[in-house]
Amino acid sequence: MDAVYTHGHHESVLRSHRWRTAENSAAYLLPHLKPHMTVLDVGSGPGTITADLAGRVARVTASEVTEEALGLARAEVAARGLGNVEFAVADVHALDFPDDTFCVTHAHQVLQHVGDPVRALREMRRVTRPGGYVAARDSDYGAFAWYPLLPALDEWMALYQKVARGNGGEPDAGRRLLSWARAAGFEDVTATSSTWCFSTPDDRAWWGGMWADRVLHSAMAEQALATGAATRDDLRRMSDGWREWADTPDAWLSVLHGEIVARA
Repeated sequence: MDAVYTHGHHESVLRSHRWRTAENSAAYLLPHLKPHMTVLDVGSGPGTITADLAGRVARVTASEVTEEALGLARAEVAARGLGNVEFAVADVHALDFPDDTFCVTHAHQVLQHVGDPVRALREMRRVTRPGGYVAARDSDYGAFAWYPLLPALDEWMALYQKVARGNGGEPDAGRRLLSWARAAGFEDVTATSSTWCFSTPDDRAWWGGMWADRVLHSAMAEQALATGAATRDDLRRMSDGWREWADTPDAWLSVLHGEIVARA
């Protein structure tokens, strides 16, 4: 059941997560939102999506697995001066909310990191009102595509897959969301996909620089070293590969995501 969070909360990770907005990370859900609704945002991270959702609905509850992690969302919400966000420490496998509490239960990049995504979806459904929505979006690492085809990035992908699975997660979660939802008992499920694409000089510098740092300094790096999955020299080579990719004028990268909107 238990899984270890692969990314951790190093600055290089938060740099990535704070870039996320409701528009670039939850566009598939936005047409379903109404001003009167209440939303549970599972795994709210640094709270940028949470805060965006709070601007569209009556109330949002942000949840994280530790008070320390939840503090990131608290800070974002406070900085925006929002008064309609509540906070709760909660495990998605056993949410501490009554049945039928929320109009929408949402999770972005969460199910790929949990020990039992089907149980998590059942819990998300339990706390969602009948007729409400359970929404999830997860990337699919195996479907990432990039150019140029640098060997160091192939090494990075193989390492990430090994570390994430060793932590009890599923890095190719995007393609599995529909099957997990069916296994969780949902019958009315709309499954879609969308991408992030990084190809401009600024996008390449941001994404490539972010991963160049994450490969060296994030929890993933610590886990890779501790388990013997990579050496420090291996990590430096992968980091250099990301910088080489970012510096290539015709470099391009696409991140595929699976998405589901399921009726409770």
